[in-house]
Amino acid sequence: MTARRLMMIAALALTASPAAALEPLSQEKYINDRLIAARIADRIRRECPTIDARLVFAFMQARKLKSYAQDKGYSEDQIEAFLDSKPDKARIYAVAEDYMSRNGVTAGDAESFCRLGRDEIARKTVTGSLLSAK
Repeated sequence: MTARRLMMIAALALTASPAAALEPLSQEKYINDRLIAARIADRIRRECPTIDARLVFAFMQARKLKSYAQDKGYSEDQIEAFLDSKPDKARIYAVAEDYMSRNGVTAGDAESFCRLGRDEIARKTVTGSLLSAK
C-alpha cells in the first residue's frame, strides 16, 4: 500500500456520518476536508527534504478510519469506490493545490513546501498531524 493511499485512508477514518443519513462519500464535507489535508501532507513530504510523513501514524489512522467508516454504515465497496474514483481524486487534488498556492507554495520551490509544512505542524492542523520535521 502506498503512502498516499495510507494517508487518504487515514483521513477517511477520522469521520463518517450517521448510518441512517449516509451521504455519498464525495459529498461528505468532513471526510473530503481530511482527504484534502492528507493530499497536502503528501505533497509536502515529497517536496520538502526536511519534513517526513508520520507513516506509522497514518497507517494506524487508516485502520481506525476503515473500521469507523464501516461502523457508520459505509460498505467496503463504497469506501474503495470513493478512494479509487478518478474524478474525486482530481477534485481533491485541485483543492489541495489551490490551498497550497494560496499559502505561498510554488512548484519547484522546496522551501515554500517546507515553510507550509512547518506552519501546519506548529498549528497542529490535520495536515500537520501527518507530518514530522526531521
